[in-house]
Amino acid sequence: MGEAQYEIWHGIRQLQSGWADGPGYVTQCPIQTGQSFVYNFTVVDQRGSFFWHAHTSWLRATLYGPIIILPKKSGPSYPFPKPYKQVPLIFGEWWNADTEAVIDYALINGGGPNVSDAYTINGLPGPLYNSSTEDTFKLKVKPGKTYLLRLINAALNNELFFTIANHTMKVVDVDGVYVKPFETDAVIIASGQSTNVILNTKSEYPNATFLMIIRPFSPGHPFDNTTSAGILEYEFPNPNLTIPWHKLQLMNPSVLHDQNDTSFATKFSNKLRSLANSQFPTNVPKKIDKHFLFTVGLGTSPCQHNKTCQGPNGAKFASSVNNISFVLPTTTSLLQAHFLGQSKGVYSPDFPSVPLFPFNYTGNPPNNTMVEIATKVVVLPFNTSVELVLQDTKIIHSERHPFHLHGYNFFIVGQGFGNFNPNEDPKNFNLFDPVGRNTVCVPSGGWIALRFVTDNPGVWLMHCHLEDHASWGMMMAWVVLDGKLPNQKLLPPPNDLPKC
Repeated sequence: MGEAQYEIWHGIRQLQSGWADGPGYVTQCPIQTGQSFVYNFTVVDQRGSFFWHAHTSWLRATLYGPIIILPKKSGPSYPFPKPYKQVPLIFGEWWNADTEAVIDYALINGGGPNVSDAYTINGLPGPLYNSSTEDTFKLKVKPGKTYLLRLINAALNNELFFTIANHTMKVVDVDGVYVKPFETDAVIIASGQSTNVILNTKSEYPNATFLMIIRPFSPGHPFDNTTSAGILEYEFPNPNLTIPWHKLQLMNPSVLHDQNDTSFATKFSNKLRSLANSQFPTNVPKKIDKHFLFTVGLGTSPCQHNKTCQGPNGAKFASSVNNISFVLPTTTSLLQAHFLGQSKGVYSPDFPSVPLFPFNYTGNPPNNTMVEIATKVVVLPFNTSVELVLQDTKIIHSERHPFHLHGYNFFIVGQGFGNFNPNEDPKNFNLFDPVGRNTVCVPSGGWIALRFVTDNPGVWLMHCHLEDHASWGMMMAWVVLDGKLPNQKLLPPPNDLPKC
């Protein structure tokens, strides 16, 4: 028996084609077993590393793949020397269990879901697990060459470190946006993010192979310290001289960052700056029309039928944005309801712009951990300049949350630890060369400030890209109204749009 499906084209801006964005019950109903739906959209002014994945329950565990958009032949090329070769490396998780059963059981009993059995590089767990050497991804390279590694984190519930033994990397792009290059011994990449790095191979053939390592970064609540590895192997010019990698000296990374190395993560994110030049300008909004402060964090909801659940104090784990745990509709999609003017009973347009009950978000938590279960959205006119501050909370415990905004890129103008101070912190915002992204991590016990302009009409989901948090309701939606011009209006739905 098949399952209903929805696909998402992660990071692809759906200009006037929001029906093809993909999240279930947001822009479409599920594609039922035996049915089909053609996703029709045009990629406009984008290049870089993106990916597609299932957007229903936890099917993303195995249903994903890279989307690589090359620069236009007629437009600006790379702002760095053209690499000898480009290689996508997509990180995932290996599950021996049925992921649908894992999350279904967790949602019923109210506790935290089980974790995966391994991480993977291009689908393979590597030699550090109890698997064969055939289950190891091997990247064969030539000496003295430049490789562009396109790193994509498709893991369900983990932010990851990536490092290569005895090699440094140069970061040149994140989420399809070129950045000022910088050298690093490791990359930190959250679920839903992409990072392009330049790898310059050694000038001579080494008598060694080198481990490429991914391992979790989880400062707020460490729960998994397993490590996956691939092999970087120099390819000898004469096939008769090729030595099997297991007979060569195996080089381990000299530096493996601790699972809670917040200092490195903070420094790494602070180095990300856009090019902000004439060829690749940075048009960050200066004048803001609407200010929002969203708290994001874990909470609880009541256990059904007066039973005791496995969450805190016998309740169920829940998660929320501004204390609202988002519930998707089941009989139509948000976009259909909006387009047809039939939102009554589907969603309400009163999502709060600030927390209704302010408290010391990163200090002593409130006594009440319960969240509100609701389907509320923010409605904004076309061409509204938005400043959004995402504030982590310590209602249960602090965690990093990688938030992904559909339909848009945004600029990261500020970040810090503790409670956001609206009077002091904006004085230090970077409005010159902030990095643009579509997925950003809210620091554990801190905040992050974003700016974007609502130039894309439709209904756009914003959610934590950790699937356990999203399953608990850590999401919300923006409804952007049509503009006045024809190219500022959402087009009618396609004839084959799935029906609920």
